[in-house]
Amino acid sequence: MSPAPAPIVDLQVAVSGDEPAWLPDETALTAWVGAVLARHEVAPNTEVTIRLVDCEESRALNRDYRGKDKPTNVLSFPFEMPPGVEAAPLLGDLIVCHAVVACEAQEQHKPLAHHYAHMVVHGTLHLLGYDHIEDAEAEEMEALEREILSDFGIADPYASDARQD
Repeated sequence: MSPAPAPIVDLQVAVSGDEPAWLPDETALTAWVGAVLARHEVAPNTEVTIRLVDCEESRALNRDYRGKDKPTNVLSFPFEMPPGVEAAPLLGDLIVCHAVVACEAQEQHKPLAHHYAHMVVHGTLHLLGYDHIEDAEAEEMEALEREILSDFGIADPYASDARQD
């Protein structure tokens, strides 16, 4: 498969409170999303919105869309084509809760950038239809995550800690 053109990443930063010490920039996010899309057939100029949020927004979305009244690391909302629209290069939205990702990285003794990369790769795979409810699906998805992250020099995110979805 030939390399896919770089995706278009629409970065939205909605992290309130104290300014975080570090947030991924559009270049890093584009590389992580692009590494996932390069392994799949997608339209040229595929667009993904990535919104970095605080716990309050993550909790509200997780409650409203998943029935879980707590913030979570990443939520994926695949784009649903409206009736009558032939095609659009929109993959969907990722909502990443900075505080949860930062806390998990610290608890799991991982560099924050590595955990962000994992959450973006994980979320992008969800946008493409991957899931981890069944064991076989989880194995396939996690194998892809390991492969993609290793291309960035990032260690196996599942090596020592349980999944925290």
